[in-house]
Amino acid sequence: MILSSIVLVITIFIHNIMTSIHAQPVSFQIPPKMRAAQCTDYGKDVEQILSVPQDATVDTPRLGIDKPPAAFKNEMLIKVQAVALAPGDARVMSGKTREFQGPPSFPYTPGGDVCGIVVAVPEETKKGGQCKFSVGDRVAARFMNKPLGMLGEYALCNTDVCDVVPQNVSSEDAAALVSSAVVAVLIADRIREGDRVLIYGAGGGVGSHLCQMARLQGASYVAGVGRDYERLMEAPLYCDYAVDYTKTDPFSVKEWCDEPFDVIIDLAGGAWPALLQQRSSGHPSIVKSAKSKGRYLTTTPDNPVFEIHKMRDFFKIFLFPSLGRAISSRIGLSRASMPKYSYVLALPETSEALTRTLALASENKLIACIDEQGPFLFTSDGVRRAFELQASYHTKGKVVITVSSDK
Repeated sequence: MILSSIVLVITIFIHNIMTSIHAQPVSFQIPPKMRAAQCTDYGKDVEQILSVPQDATVDTPRLGIDKPPAAFKNEMLIKVQAVALAPGDARVMSGKTREFQGPPSFPYTPGGDVCGIVVAVPEETKKGGQCKFSVGDRVAARFMNKPLGMLGEYALCNTDVCDVVPQNVSSEDAAALVSSAVVAVLIADRIREGDRVLIYGAGGGVGSHLCQMARLQGASYVAGVGRDYERLMEAPLYCDYAVDYTKTDPFSVKEWCDEPFDVIIDLAGGAWPALLQQRSSGHPSIVKSAKSKGRYLTTTPDNPVFEIHKMRDFFKIFLFPSLGRAISSRIGLSRASMPKYSYVLALPETSEALTRTLALASENKLIACIDEQGPFLFTSDGVRRAFELQASYHTKGKVVITVSSDK
């Protein structure tokens, strides 16, 4: 009895000590200077305009004092572990949309999709509440407004489009998933069970994840169009069939003409004009008409490499073509011969879709797809190679840069 009492007292004593240790708030020493990628001008020659200094020469952003370069609210400070690039990163650097997506000044730090460790949170959010994240949380956040400011050792990220990363998801995978895979998850919500689905641009950042999500959503047949057709039919994409568009015209595949798709998802641009040409030539279409419940979903204009300097450019490239096609394919003569056209804007300014995406990854239902050339090192050479690959528009999955592996 006495021995049992002694054991109980010792157990309670140890528990209280451990509880006291775990109750101590996590804190980080935040240096005044950091290493960060620096872009000095617009252009394509990354050797001339992009570098990562070996020494800590860039001011570390200060929470509550410095404004995020992307001009969003509800920010917190993270120690960056990984950054994933997207077409927008290369577009900003090119200067083709400088009036709308350009940095506030030069030099600037690029990068929008990020995973890192929270090192400082605001005492109070802009809405007057308490920040939902805590110091020490490992989080993933997508870009907000424009992809700027993340490719450094520290960054201010937006808490509205952010979530805690599950323990079994790596920081590189989380960065890869936070934007492109979220788009894939939301587009997949439009796929119906039993649909025959064609994904145009299936090998890129969104496409590599959408191939998986289409199957998960219940598609009966998933076909992909991309340069590396063999990869599209391998794990984890598992397309039923794939074609290399540089060798085979996907709009003339006999099997697809004989049994047309329920939905085409165009992630690369240019599929709608090809369908119009197919119709005018009198050949059978590879997709059902709107009258037969065929759909066409896209995330990009016909030419994904566009240039916008004035609002009229935006209307000409995005609004007018999309509006005309949406109307004519629903109530016009095209309804009997063309699928129902929808331009999909798939990135909400909340974190619910990201939460779903990270949960799917944690359950191994969605595998993050990172280009085999990466993850790239956080050096001048590594970052330059990453941007060159992204600007090529021929990535195999996501382009990811490992900034730090510190926990």
